[in-house]
Amino acid sequence: MERIVVISNGGSGKSTLARQLAAALNLPLTHLDAVYYDERWQPRSHDDFATEQRRLVAQERWIIEGNYASTLPIRLAAADIVIFLDLPAITCLWGILQRRMRYRGGQHDDGVYDRITWNFIRYIASYRRAMRPRVRAAVAADGSAARLLVLSSRRECTRFLTRIGQPT
Repeated sequence: MERIVVISNGGSGKSTLARQLAAALNLPLTHLDAVYYDERWQPRSHDDFATEQRRLVAQERWIIEGNYASTLPIRLAAADIVIFLDLPAITCLWGILQRRMRYRGGQHDDGVYDRITWNFIRYIASYRRAMRPRVRAAVAADGSAARLLVLSSRRECTRFLTRIGQPT
């Protein structure tokens, strides 16, 4: 596991899992939200965002976590493992509530701002119906040798981290 993509619904714990994996495997970690937004928290152009991802995946070793389905093929083509956290919407909604209480709308430890809107809540609630099929199709269509690991609960995430030697 040298090139890892972590994708999932908002609030699922992908940033936490990616941080723990990065520590356990001594891999550099990139949070896509920190790449997508500029220093004024404005979205970058699609071309700039895609170019930066191409630069990131050209490195020998990495973990990249985040969604952004429009550029997912860039990451998939270079990955050796794709970790898809397929958690229920209620778990993810609970995750964003906990995040809101922790950061109170401010900046996270990874430089990303806590931006919870009604659109984001609707996105989380409908992710399994609307986005999961798109993500699964993109992974299936990729054709690379990347292994897909689907984790469907926080307990499975904990077991996975334990197996690779990262205490939770």
